[in-house]
Amino acid sequence: MRKQAIFLLLISICMIVVAGCSSSGSKDNNAIIVGIDDKFAPMGFRDDKNEIVGFDIDYARAAAEKMGKEITFQPIDWSSKESELNSGRIDLIWNGYTITDERKDKVLFTKPYLKNSQVAVTLADSPITKLDELDGKNVGLQALSSAADALAASPLKDKVNASEFPDNVLALTDLKTKRLDAVIIDEVVARYYMSKEEGTFKLLDESLAPEQYGIGVKKGNEELLNQLQKALDELNADGTAAEISTKWFGEDEVLK
Repeated sequence: MRKQAIFLLLISICMIVVAGCSSSGSKDNNAIIVGIDDKFAPMGFRDDKNEIVGFDIDYARAAAEKMGKEITFQPIDWSSKESELNSGRIDLIWNGYTITDERKDKVLFTKPYLKNSQVAVTLADSPITKLDELDGKNVGLQALSSAADALAASPLKDKVNASEFPDNVLALTDLKTKRLDAVIIDEVVARYYMSKEEGTFKLLDESLAPEQYGIGVKKGNEELLNQLQKALDELNADGTAAEISTKWFGEDEVLK
């Protein structure tokens, strides 16, 4: 009888341990983790108080509220964004994420929500005025970004001395110290820094590639994709998206 009681006690303990492990290892279905590049102003970046802010941050928070979800922003190595998504460490890639055919093979995309283009930025006093004048020049860009894709697809591909950087801030820093002649960068990012440092930079008139931003969802998770798209459509319909855009860009630039 005593042995049976001990045996039953051990079984009960094992069941409690297993249940506890299962609970701690499970993910809260009411939570969404968004992977971001926290140096990608004005889409998602850290302000003077080291808080994560930006257009995409406000937009994501508004969408999560519509969905009834708790949202967390996780800074990631942008060059590993698809790996982070597919591993389950994040649920969404949402930070100026350009829609491309190559990326469509890796992730699901929402409908485009913002237009953008890849442009060349030089110092304001640079004699360079056209893209073809970058021939033989030192050009910087963010590694494994759509800027890198745009350069690779352009006639400048084999004509410039390209250097890759972990983020745009470092590339622009090297431009200001004249270690670079130009930086290939998202237009929305370039215009943000031009507004913050008036008289420092200028855009070349021609762009390398027009593009659109979308939100990346793990393949096979159509349920989350549909929930998110429904929330985005509602933000468009009730004017919230326009308000967020006006806050960051001065006008409504959100695609309908």
